[in-house]
Amino acid sequence: MPTLRVELLEGRTPEQKKALVRALTQAVVDTLGSKPESVDVLLFDIKRQDWATGGQLWSERS
Repeated sequence: MPTLRVELLEGRTPEQKKALVRALTQAVVDTLGSKPESVDVLLFDIKRQDWATGGQLWSERS
């Protein structure tokens, strides 16, 4: 059973997450030949103050 862990900056809508989950599941089905019901997708919303890129917190970016 493939399990995908996706970490995202918070703020995506439920509709965006639903579309992402569908697309990721289909990609696994197409690539690995898995059945859709065996694919797990875990979404983790990360607060902007808890994510940094290039030494700068996303909450401090303009």
